[in-house]
Amino acid sequence: QVQLVESGGGLVQAGGSLRLSCTASGRSLSASAMGWFRQPPGKEREFVAGVSWGGFSTSYADSVKGRFTISRNSPKNTVYLQMNSLKPEDTAVYYCTARSTGRESTIANDYDYWGQGTQVTVSS
Repeated sequence: QVQLVESGGGLVQAGGSLRLSCTASGRSLSASAMGWFRQPPGKEREFVAGVSWGGFSTSYADSVKGRFTISRNSPKNTVYLQMNSLKPEDTAVYYCTARSTGRESTIANDYDYWGQGTQVTVSS
C-alpha cells in the first residue's frame, strides 16, 4: 500500500513563495509518474503539474507556467513543487499524486494514489 504525505503548505502573502514536498512510503515510486493537483474553495480539483519517472519530462497547467516548478528525488521517493510569485487565486488544498505508469498525465482519474492534501493560502 502506497502512502503519500504532503508538507510545506501555509499562509503567504501575494508575491511570496512556498515549497511543497511529498514523500511516498510503502514501495519505491521511481518508475512512476507523480504530480500535483489542487482544489480551490468551492471548485473542482484541477491539474497543477506532473513529472515523469526519472524526471525526463514535466507538464504544467497554463495558470502556473513560469511560476511553479515540479521536481523529484527518486532515491528519496519525494516530489517537490516550488511555487513562486504566488497569487490569491493559487489558494487551494494541494494534493500529491502518483500513478502506476511512468508518463505524467493531466487527468486526475489516471492517478492511482493520493495524499491527504495540504492547505496553501495566499493573502492579497
